[in-house]
Amino acid sequence: MNKIEDILDIERIDRDLYRGPAITTNLQRTFGGQVAGQTLTAAVRTVEDDKHVHSLHGYFIRPGIPDVPTVFQVDRLRDGRSFATRRVTAIQEGEPIFSMSASFHLVAQEGIEHQDSMPRVIDPEEIAVPTIEDLDETHRVFVEEWAQWDIRIVPRDRMETFSSLAAQQRVWFRCVDTLPDDSNFHVCTLAYMSDMTLLGSAKIPHPGEPTQDASLDHAMWFMRPFRADDWLLYDQTSPSASGGRALTQGRIFDRQGRLVAAVTQEGLSRRLRPGAQSFPVDLSRGKGSDAPASGE
Repeated sequence: MNKIEDILDIERIDRDLYRGPAITTNLQRTFGGQVAGQTLTAAVRTVEDDKHVHSLHGYFIRPGIPDVPTVFQVDRLRDGRSFATRRVTAIQEGEPIFSMSASFHLVAQEGIEHQDSMPRVIDPEEIAVPTIEDLDETHRVFVEEWAQWDIRIVPRDRMETFSSLAAQQRVWFRCVDTLPDDSNFHVCTLAYMSDMTLLGSAKIPHPGEPTQDASLDHAMWFMRPFRADDWLLYDQTSPSASGGRALTQGRIFDRQGRLVAAVTQEGLSRRLRPGAQSFPVDLSRGKGSDAPASGE
């Protein structure tokens, strides 16, 4: 089992230069959330404690190689009184595989307050969890790969949907282990998990249609403190899919209904060529031979 504490435990090589460990996996390509989480961790390490990350924008450039360590080069673009900006490039074997810009804001400044309400949804405890014996081989690999996480997709017949939205999905998730109290650790952990299941929301109107899926870019905004070892609701939509790409969006709420983060991701989602192999959406990001992304 890959533990998030080990995944985010990157090594400082020199000033603004870090190395992330190779993580044992059953996936053919590095999980995109792993690359994003490690990249954000490198950025966080170079910013003063009085500033917390409030947004990130990243592009998946090449598939990650799971058994090769990743080097992270941090560029300090700005260090102001209220804001700091970092650009980080994740590199394997001399080539960039992911690029991220992250912005940091001074903690606890005063301002206006409002938020959307959390959608009405059943509690995670009401969602049945299949036993490992009930799963097919592919989904058993999924459960074993993310054994540290309790991930529960809200059943369609128990989910309130809106006719104006093209594709909707809701997912409860949490880390089953107690995580460190460091708020930056929880933010980097959420960056890791935010790549999980989101592109799958684009497949809701197209059940059973084989596609090649890969994360292309990923953006996040962090609004309020949270813990990744408490239940979080991932409210996901896909407003459009065309031209072999799908746009997906997510709002993440804590159990108390506070909006803690927002996510937008565009992904490759094109029909397979004749004879190509299809994979379930949660395991397929970056598995195509010419997929540019590192995703799930």
